[in-house]
Amino acid sequence: MDTKDPFAQNLPAPTANRPLLGLTVLVIEDSRFAFEAMRLLCLRSGARIRRADSLRSARRHLQVYRPSIAIIDLGLPDGSGLDLIVDLVANSPRPEVILGTSGDPYSQEAALKAGADGFLPKPVTSLAIFQETILGCLPSERQPNGPRVVTNEIVHPDPIAYQDDMAHVADVLEENRDDRTLDYVAQFLGGVARSAKDHSLLKATEALAAKRDAGEATSSETARIVGLIQERLTERIAI
Repeated sequence: MDTKDPFAQNLPAPTANRPLLGLTVLVIEDSRFAFEAMRLLCLRSGARIRRADSLRSARRHLQVYRPSIAIIDLGLPDGSGLDLIVDLVANSPRPEVILGTSGDPYSQEAALKAGADGFLPKPVTSLAIFQETILGCLPSERQPNGPRVVTNEIVHPDPIAYQDDMAHVADVLEENRDDRTLDYVAQFLGGVARSAKDHSLLKATEALAAKRDAGEATSSETARIVGLIQERLTERIAI
């Protein structure tokens, strides 16, 4: 297995403006909207980025290539990102930095307990927070030399990526509406709607999650979410 980028010796050293030059970030994230934000943050920071949208895809990728940094969403369609964090920590060599990410702030403790070096709460849109979180976990030789300007820049993902997420959830709900699927939809949409500041969808998603937690019927909440998703997909057709 390749544990280093074969072209690493030809890559420039990190700079004050591009503090992550020479690093490759693997983002395990099922949301296109959240990944687009990560892509923009990596672009601004000088890092290269790759994506896996599920645990299965991530494990397949990691069989042949070891990234410098792994950023792992804790709620994935085929399982918990916590399991992948545990595996990466136990394996040698491991990525230089392993970060968990989630829209649920209470997940930070679980990610750190699983062995993550740090945690990125969603929405991940602040360039300063993104860079500081990663740099704080890197050894001194990976740090840029000299002072670094701290920016207030916030990235804004393409709205089309958000509509792609709506299409994804529509497909998931069309195939199945069992308990596991509804839990996944509530988790997925909660993070995406919060990131996009889609307050009506977030409210509907929180209502679904509350009913699921209480063990109550969720047919009306599910129907409400389906209707909101169709509205957003109609907007996409209009575009």
